[in-house]
Amino acid sequence: MRTIQKILMVSGLAMLVPFVASAQSVTDVGEMSPEDRRIYLESMSSDERSAMRDKWRGEYDSLPDEQKRAMREQRRNNRDANRAAARERWQSMSDDERAVVRENRRDKRRTRNEERRKRWDSMNDDQRAAARKKRSERKAQRRDNRQRNRDQRGQRTGTRQQQQQ
Repeated sequence: MRTIQKILMVSGLAMLVPFVASAQSVTDVGEMSPEDRRIYLESMSSDERSAMRDKWRGEYDSLPDEQKRAMREQRRNNRDANRAAARERWQSMSDDERAVVRENRRDKRRTRNEERRKRWDSMNDDQRAAARKKRSERKAQRRDNRQRNRDQRGQRTGTRQQQQQ
């Protein structure tokens, strides 16, 4: 079973390489199918993914506010369809396939945690303090973003309720 999966994965990747290699910007990756996008991102090392995210963040930050709003709205509109497709994929898997997916996720999580532990252990006290501060700032930023999004959803809901009345 695993051999067949590996063969299918390798042959699928081989067919996608010419298309995937050309994906450079946010819009290129956004135009990929979810499966192609997943394969593309999984084929990159963590450093490459980090560099790509930084590049995409820079591209996104340089967009006008109108385009940013349009992208967020498109993402919001596609969310239900994407979740339904993922749910359908999961439900169509056999128990063995689900077990393989779960094991792969566990392995990735273990590897990521081991890398983090090694990085932490290699830091001196100043670097650790800086890392703690950076993490604290990221947590505060996420908290602020969540609150802002809740507020925006509340405003949209209030507007819809007013329109319905």
